[in-house]
Amino acid sequence: MTRRHLSTGSSFEEQIGYSRAVVDGDWVFVSGTTGFDYASMTISDDVVEQAEQCWRTIARVLGEAGGSPADVVRVRYLLPDAADFEACWPVLRRWTAESRPAATMMQVGLADPRMRIEVEVTARLRAGDGR
Repeated sequence: MTRRHLSTGSSFEEQIGYSRAVVDGDWVFVSGTTGFDYASMTISDDVVEQAEQCWRTIARVLGEAGGSPADVVRVRYLLPDAADFEACWPVLRRWTAESRPAATMMQVGLADPRMRIEVEVTARLRAGDGR
């Protein structure tokens, strides 16, 4: 099996030295993804919009890997303020409705005070679905 490293072009990936995702066989490991629009390196102040942007980025990189959010088997939600989590539920539920992954939410400090949520996923590409 070939290991592939995927990037979103984020300056963080270059500066810190990591990949947005690593594809290893059927598995896709997506790094913690914040609400930054990595093309413009801008971020909304709104936690719900940040959650949406996290999932747009994750969906894009999963697509590049040959998958989709439907392939997600594990998700970790990291928030500096646990009180923000419930407002994000409708966005999170919409993106994970098909996969219904195992999930954990943790209250943590994030690297930049503008970051209000970070999402990390593991996906397994499904055999026999044309991928």
